[in-house]
Parts: sequence; C-alpha cells; structure tokens
Amino acid sequence: MKLFRKPKSPFYWYDFTVRGRRYRSSTQETKAARAGKIAGLKLAAALQGSDPLDRKPPTLREFSSRFLDWVKSARLENDTQRYYRNGWRLLKVTPIAGMKLDHITADDAEALRFPGSSANANNALRTLRRMLNKGKEWKLLWNVPEFKLFKEEGRSLRLDEEAERKLVPVAEQPLKDIVILMRDTGMRNVRELYRMRIENVDWNNRVIFNPNSKTLKGRRFIPLSDRVLDVLRVRCAGRSEGWVFPSVRKGKHIGAAYVNRQWIKARRAAGLPEDLVLYCARHDFGTYVLSRTGNLKAVMDAMGHADVKIAMNYQHPELEIVREAINSRHTLRHTAETTN
Repeated sequence: MKLFRKPKSPFYWYDFTVRGRRYRSSTQETKAARAGKIAGLKLAAALQGSDPLDRKPPTLREFSSRFLDWVKSARLENDTQRYYRNGWRLLKVTPIAGMKLDHITADDAEALRFPGSSANANNALRTLRRMLNKGKEWKLLWNVPEFKLFKEEGRSLRLDEEAERKLVPVAEQPLKDIVILMRDTGMRNVRELYRMRIENVDWNNRVIFNPNSKTLKGRRFIPLSDRVLDVLRVRCAGRSEGWVFPSVRKGKHIGAAYVNRQWIKARRAAGLPEDLVLYCARHDFGTYVLSRTGNLKAVMDAMGHADVKIAMNYQHPELEIVREAINSRHTLRHTAETTN
C-alpha cells in the first residue's frame, strides 16, 4: 500500500490494489499517523471476507457456464430453469456480461435496458440477482448489490371476442383450438392446457380435472362449455388416453416454443397489437365470467386462485354457473348473427 501527499493537497492519499481492482482516494487527514490508520481500514474493508491470494473473480460471461450447469442440475421446476436460461440470453448481449462479478454495482444493473415488456426486463434482472448470489455463495465475491426491478403493470389486454374473430381464420392448428379452450376454460396455457390428458376429461359431467399445478388450489375441476366439448370430441376421436395436444415427438405433448411461433405469425396476420399475448385469453375468461355472474368465488375456483378440494363434486353449483355464463356468450353471438 502506498501513502502519499499530492503537491497541491493538504491531505494524505492511499493507493493499493486488491484482486486486480485499484483503490485510490484521499484519507481526508493531514497527519501521517491518522492517515495511515484510515488507509489501513480501507485496505481491511477491501480484503474482508476473502483471502487476498484468491484468484480474480470471473466475468459474468465466464461465470455463466457454471451458473447454467447449476440450473440444469439443481432441483428446480422446468419453468424456473427456462426462466433463468432466458434471463441469461437477455443479459449476455449487454455490457455487464463482460464485467467482473465484484465490479458490478447497483447503478450498473439499474442502467440496463431490455427489449419487450417490464416483465421481460425483470426476467433478466432476477437472473442477474440469482447469479450474483450464487457467486457470493461460492465465495467469488463478498457483497451482492441491491438493485430495483422495473415496475410491472397488471395485465389489461384481453383476448376477447373480436380478437378471436380475427385470429381464428389466420391461425393454424393447434393454435385455433388452443385459443378457444383458453377463452372458455381460463386454463394456463403452458402448465395446464398443453399437458391435458384425455383420461382427465369427464364427458358425462362436462368437466376436466387439472392435476398439473404447483399448488393444491391449482389442482381443480374445470367446467367445459359446449364448444370446448365439440373441439375435444374432434381432437380425441378414437382415443381413450394420451395427450389432448400430442407433439410430433412420440410420447410428448406440444411445447410452448412451437405454439408461440404459430401465435406470433397469427397475431401479425390478424393485425393485433404485439403486447397481446396468448395468456390474455385467461384474463378475458376471468373478466367476462365475473361480470356475468358476480360470483368471485366461482371464478377463482375455476381459475385455481382459491382453495379447491381435489374431490370436488362434478356437478358443483359454482361450476354450473361458470359453464352457463360461457355458453350464454356464444348463444348470444349465434342469435345476433342469425338475426342479422
């Protein structure tokens, strides 16, 4: 460590390097003894929590290989693994990817900008936060900066009747059927709808049981409207088991990437806004049914947002209310079309 005075400064300055990072500043002291103590405290703070002979911390890009290996091997949900992989995809093209882990500050993180929505940007920032915390856990840095996420607005767009009318003529299968099922059942597309199995459809009672949820309230019976039953009968004709939406890969169900490609193409052809996503169909379901029934508990039960008993009666009166509300929408449309 070097302690010195500048020609035109009354104060002593310190200058030292720890793990490749240079520290140089004024002690704000005019006496050598006190300046030496201040400089010693600064040096101790820089060395805190690690051996000064440790190797230099890697850059974020270098560290990403170890992090992604951990993501792959850790006991994380598939959706969580995809989330972190996508977060790194966004981070790796930013200037921060070339910075050493211990040089990344809150200002650096909050200066980042990403394409798309705030949720997309927060995907990257949450991934960065998790990477830095793993770096601390693996003793590659001492402190993790605290930085703010972007404010996310609630979902306001709805994949409503008009949007469906524009989409269906230009959409390919299975997207056509998926749009109908999401609007009439309120199911989550990736975790629930794409994983539907024929064995869980109760044709007589016109419900489907959804077992694919991380929570008990998500495991629920979902009422099926008349047109959903028509779609399912065509899709499941001649089959008594298996995926409702099978993939071309034997034994697999369709994946999000495949449907998303169809969705982007159809949305563009229909002239719909880019911030309209397929999940907006679920938002439309909840909004419409609540407005028609006024029964918040029925809507929350149907969407998996409240406690739901796994052994719920198939003819539960609240499910009937939801089913009738959905059927009434299409009855009204049919009547209007025939009248005109």
